[in-house]
Amino acid sequence: MMADKEFELHDVVEMKKAHPCGTNEWTIIRMGMDIRIKCNGCKHSVMIPRKDFSKKMKRVIAKAEK
Repeated sequence: MMADKEFELHDVVEMKKAHPCGTNEWTIIRMGMDIRIKCNGCKHSVMIPRKDFSKKMKRVIAKAEK
């Protein structure tokens, strides 16, 4: 895995495609076999298989507060 593709729970990530509401910043709210992310614009959440999420994520914008 590439170094910039390392993500943890509650990280803010940028996706390759923007959400229909206009933003492409998402917060990771659940991790497992699937990853649930919540749009930082309209607060809509979606569940994506981990493999697909790794492909669709561009970069980590902000690491989670420890």
